[in-house]
Amino acid sequence: MIVDRLTNCALYENLSPRMKTGFEFLKTQDLQGLEVGKYPIDGDQVFALVQEYHSKPIEEGKYETHRKYIDIQYIVSGRELIGCTNVGSLEPLDSYDAGRDIQFFAGQGDMFLLDAGMFAVFFPEDAHMPCILADGPEAVKKVVIKIAV
Repeated sequence: MIVDRLTNCALYENLSPRMKTGFEFLKTQDLQGLEVGKYPIDGDQVFALVQEYHSKPIEEGKYETHRKYIDIQYIVSGRELIGCTNVGSLEPLDSYDAGRDIQFFAGQGDMFLLDAGMFAVFFPEDAHMPCILADGPEAVKKVVIKIAV
């Protein structure tokens, strides 16, 4: 997992050409003006999902992992807590869904605050619980860049 501000993304662009492509999208688009939906960047190799929602109580959260994609989760507006831990420390709640590239888990992890201008990178071994309220329910706009492993 990596947590930082978008202003520092050049530190991580050399991890892979696809990672650099994802960060370029975040730096060059009018993210506030993007509508909710899917935006192709480089076919199925790199694409963006724009989301808007209200943060929720931790009791409604579940840890999730992805096997085919790395997530760059960038907060455009609002803020949320996100849990993170190694997937090996959690109990599966279901089987891996290859079509949706997701599996859900139960257990404990460390929580951190992500606010506007910040991103988190989650690799396949990083189970994460996004969308959790900080001090109360809050409107959040997020762009998730999906990067093929």
